[in-house]
Formats: sequence, structure tokens, C-alpha cells
Amino acid sequence: MLSAMGAFVALCLSASCSSDKKDFVDVTVDNEVIPTMKTLNVETLVSDSGIIRYKITAPSWLVFEEAQDPRWDFNKGLHLEKYDNMRAIDATFECDSAIYLSQRKLWEFVGYVHMTNVAKERFETEHLFWDQRDKKVYTDSFIHIEKSDRIIEGYGFVSNENMTDYTVNRVSGIFPVSDMTQNNQQ
Repeated sequence: MLSAMGAFVALCLSASCSSDKKDFVDVTVDNEVIPTMKTLNVETLVSDSGIIRYKITAPSWLVFEEAQDPRWDFNKGLHLEKYDNMRAIDATFECDSAIYLSQRKLWEFVGYVHMTNVAKERFETEHLFWDQRDKKVYTDSFIHIEKSDRIIEGYGFVSNENMTDYTVNRVSGIFPVSDMTQNNQQ
């Protein structure tokens, strides 16, 4: 058995040391469209000081680290849950697609963007940005906010990153929740 193994190793070494000419193909890779990493069915937990703070799930995560403006692309959507100290969900976030520009620390969320903050207020829009450097969330698009006592709608929105201190720029309507409930029952 050992002599057969020795012969195999000798054959492999002699084949690898041959002086045969090797042909190489020059391939150009477009770093803007070919990801450096592709991960499917992502589910990850993010902790701080040993306490789980977030759960992120996404069907697809593409990383373009060699692109001119490096980015992460969650082209099939993103779902995030934020946990309190007892690991109960205290805020949620969901969107149809997301792009994270890693050098600028800027997130862009597109499509159905739905959030619930720690006060259980619900936010819906079609386009949203989160600037991690400035610690603010904003949009110029239509925004729908459901609070416990009223619904606010408008165009343009600026908030802190916790979605607890915010301003709607061009308010188009403020409706008491009781009015909306009566309209839905008719």
C-alpha cells in the first residue's frame, strides 16, 4: 500500500514539475456588477456587550467591496428586529430592497419600507435614507405615520435614527384615529 502511495505521489510531483507551456486567459471583471461575496438566506444576530440587540434576515446579500463606491446590496429585501434587554421585539424594519454604501455609511431603502419604533408608531414610505454618520433618517417621498391617536401624512421627513424625534416637512393631512376607524367601518 505504501509503495503504491509513493508511486502516486511521485507521479503527481513529476506532472506538476513538467516544463509544458501553460496558457492563461486574461479575464476582465467588472467590479460594479460582479460581487466579491454572495450570501443567500442570511440570518444573523448582532449583539452589544453580550446582549442580542438585532436580528437581520435577507434572502440575498451581495457585497461589492471592489466597486468604485463599495456597497452591500440586499436586492431581494431586508427584515430587521430590534430587541430590548429582555429580548422582546421593541422595533421592526422591513423593505423591498436596500443598499448600504459602506465608505459613506449611508443606507438607502427602496420599495415598500415599513417601520415600527419603540413607541409602536408605524411608518410607511417608498424611499428612505439612513445616514449613520449624521445619525438621521430622512426622505423626500410620501410618508404615512400611524400614532396611537392620529395619522399624519406628508412629503418629506427627517428623524433621529431611533425614529422617536421627527418632523414631517410638507404635511398633507392629520387625521384622528377615530375618524379613520369610522371610515373603514362604513
